[in-house]
Amino acid sequence: MTDYKATLNLPETAFPMKAGLPQREPEALKRWQDIDLYGKLRAIGKGRPTFILHDGPPYANGSIHIGHALNKILKDIITRSKTLAGFDAPYVPGWDCHGLPIEHKVETTFGKNQPADLTRERCRAYASEQIEEQKAGFVRLGVLGDWSNPYLTMNFANEAGEIRALGELVKKGFVFKGLKPVNFCFDCGSALAEAEVEYQDKRSDAIDVAFPVADADKLAAAFGLGALAKPTAIVIWTTTPWTIPANQALNVHPEFTYALVDVGDRLLLLAEELVESCLARYGLQGEVIATAPGTALELINFRHPLYERLSPIYLAEYVELGAGTGVVHCSPAYGEDDFRICKQYGLSNDDILNPVQSNGVYAESLPLFGGQFIWKANPAIVATLQEAGALLKHEAINHSYMHCWRHKTPLIYRATAQWFVGMDKRPNEGATLRERSLAAIEQTQFVPAWGQARLHGMIAGRPDWCISRQRNWGVPIPFFTHKESGELHPRTVELMEEVAQRVDREGIEAWFKLDPAELLGEDAGQYDKSRDTLDVWFDSGTTHWHVLRGSHAELAHPQGPVADLYLEGSDQHRGWFHSSLLTGCAIDGHAPYKELLTHGFTVDEQGRKQSKSLGNVVAPQKVIDSLGADILRLWVASTDYTGEMAVSDQILQRSADSYRRIRNTARFLLSNLSGFDPAVNRVAPEDMIDLDRWAVDRALLLQREIEQAYAEYRFLNVYQKVHNFCVQELGGFYLDIIKDRQYTTGPDSLPRRSCQTALYLIAEALVRWIAPILSFTADEIWQYLPGEREESVMLTTWYDGLFALPEGATLDRAYWDQVMAVKAAVNKELENQRAAKTLGGSLQAEITLYADSALQTVLEALGNELRFVLISSQAAVQPLEKAPEGAVASELSGLKLMVRKSEAPKCARCWHHSHSVGQDAAHPEICERCVTNVYGAGEVREHA
Repeated sequence: MTDYKATLNLPETAFPMKAGLPQREPEALKRWQDIDLYGKLRAIGKGRPTFILHDGPPYANGSIHIGHALNKILKDIITRSKTLAGFDAPYVPGWDCHGLPIEHKVETTFGKNQPADLTRERCRAYASEQIEEQKAGFVRLGVLGDWSNPYLTMNFANEAGEIRALGELVKKGFVFKGLKPVNFCFDCGSALAEAEVEYQDKRSDAIDVAFPVADADKLAAAFGLGALAKPTAIVIWTTTPWTIPANQALNVHPEFTYALVDVGDRLLLLAEELVESCLARYGLQGEVIATAPGTALELINFRHPLYERLSPIYLAEYVELGAGTGVVHCSPAYGEDDFRICKQYGLSNDDILNPVQSNGVYAESLPLFGGQFIWKANPAIVATLQEAGALLKHEAINHSYMHCWRHKTPLIYRATAQWFVGMDKRPNEGATLRERSLAAIEQTQFVPAWGQARLHGMIAGRPDWCISRQRNWGVPIPFFTHKESGELHPRTVELMEEVAQRVDREGIEAWFKLDPAELLGEDAGQYDKSRDTLDVWFDSGTTHWHVLRGSHAELAHPQGPVADLYLEGSDQHRGWFHSSLLTGCAIDGHAPYKELLTHGFTVDEQGRKQSKSLGNVVAPQKVIDSLGADILRLWVASTDYTGEMAVSDQILQRSADSYRRIRNTARFLLSNLSGFDPAVNRVAPEDMIDLDRWAVDRALLLQREIEQAYAEYRFLNVYQKVHNFCVQELGGFYLDIIKDRQYTTGPDSLPRRSCQTALYLIAEALVRWIAPILSFTADEIWQYLPGEREESVMLTTWYDGLFALPEGATLDRAYWDQVMAVKAAVNKELENQRAAKTLGGSLQAEITLYADSALQTVLEALGNELRFVLISSQAAVQPLEKAPEGAVASELSGLKLMVRKSEAPKCARCWHHSHSVGQDAAHPEICERCVTNVYGAGEVREHA
């Protein structure tokens, strides 16, 4: 028997079937570094329209986790896709370097009582180590960026730039110093930003406390009584007994109705709506003897139950009826609403009682409880109220309470003298910061769209921004305040610039070691030098100032100080997006970004947050070492990032399966381009086989959809479209059909070169489609494609070599859609026959299709080549009405079919069953078609 294998055009490629990503990806990284790929991208980007994605800096502490990987991969997908779309899309990674977590780490390592300058030195060194470790992790993910020159908020230039940004806010009149309750952590010893607060359950003492009336006659008159017949008290309910020693007022709602309730030995003043529930809680019986509106109670005095001072009633609309008594006890030092109401009623800063020190201990001067830690003092306060006859009820409750996100310990509101950026403070000119920010939100695009309402709500209701902290490791607030008046030095902005120049040379240490006399001369003795540092959110929130037009001015947008996109997790609506919006609007009058994209957080398959205790943590490095970074990148692209993103070993394995389908498709394309030189063998569109032209047209339509999906950040759609194209249009239809033509026709014949031309064009497009996502694999494919090309796929743009079917083509898109539907129906019946073991491979089949007139016309247009489309040895079309009784009805309307096993001999070369096998005496083992292809002029193919 003759071996005809050598006459076949069998697929051949060195592109490996086994990906081996953990081993090959580092080789690609080295190659990118060797050719300076990022530098080349910047070179070819000159003159292109720009796209600036500004990196929200991760914090320089700890190894990268799956959330980091998700964030950086999304950013890389975007900058790569923008590059392929013809933009200059630089990516400068950044790090947030100052702040408490690093200082806390240094303190736990070396102790708390280090000299401040040594603390800063060790913090800087620690941050540098963490940056290098995280950088290696991000690079390994395949993220292209300026890794040799990232921005660090602790770089001297950035520290100086941040001071200059603060100077802009001072110059424009947004900054003021004030006493105000702020979130305060005793473990941090500092105020916390809103973004540093989280809520956890806490067990607290809930108490109902009676405040005896002082102005009895006024209270009687308010209720329309001549006099109060019994001792009378107003009752408050609170879950913070420790605030009782600082009580200075009582709040009632002006529109609520309040009742005097006779409970036997005295009268109690309660909200009318809550009388029944309160009496039940106290175990008392009572009768309402009079009612009055809240407005009638204003400024009536009651006595503090423990101290010789008065607590007047102030009207407040924040009082609620959901729980308690309808009366709120007011300690202005320890509550935002309390502080605001007391200030409205004329209390000065000096009047406000603030006995809790920064360590959580009452000042020694506080009677009864001085020197006690507030949480431990709660039982003593409850007991003292009991002894004074003021306690009506005491119980322990569980409720949601604010905690420090670092220490996981409870916080309090505590009035401290801090520097603020005013939300409603009228600046030197123009609108308030709240007005500017809300207007800017309306001008910003949000992905997903719900982010707009979320950020709007946060800005609309937020308090003034407390920007000062009392720490060592942070950018200083370089202010000099007059010792007597507390006013800023009249040359503050000018002095800040001088400080910035020094910091530019020496870092923040320049301020801390500065002798005020160096700047103030003889006036130095009249001023105090600030020891405060800036909130770390001010560091990152001003990067649009000190990075985009400072340390990395190459990122400056031609349209002004604004980035095209900020991209972070959805928690950054209250974090980086938030602080950047405020500083941008304060300095420039608009947001520093055109568009905000937010992604969700990672959870396991059951929707649970990842934690070590649950054993469901997915470490990026582990995934990279076992499956490869491209699998992690594919998981990111194949998941809806706008919500929670489930990840687990099983889910990643499914991503690996999808990856193999895409890789195997690419390998099929490459292996069938053996011997193809696009400069020599490429067939003109008008000379190509109809099916090949359709495949190129299909790729063109898909590319348009993919480009649009990338532009709209719909990476899940990109993945789905590419994957489905590989599995369905290519794997399930086109590639299946062309194998026979590709393998059996002459090496240089038109049918084969037409097919190779289509495969080449599709491969050129496909490698670009996947490049933003499967970056390592695309780079590998690129090395095996025939023809001269750039060093990297990233140095190109979306492929422009695809072309559409000609206008008015008989075999148009709708035509091939019908053919695909027929082939799917035939395949289903072939599978049934194989399952029944009446048929082996499809080439054993002879198929007769019984079609209605419209479908018959479609199928007959393929002529004898219908059998190649159906991958059968013989195919014929008959009118539907001629279908015999045994014909199988198809799910496709207007089609029945008969499939029978061919009795013709099998060709030893093409494996088709044909009665022409043996008719050529010189080549008795092969069919007439193979004789023509091997020894003759070659078969003519027109359609398929």
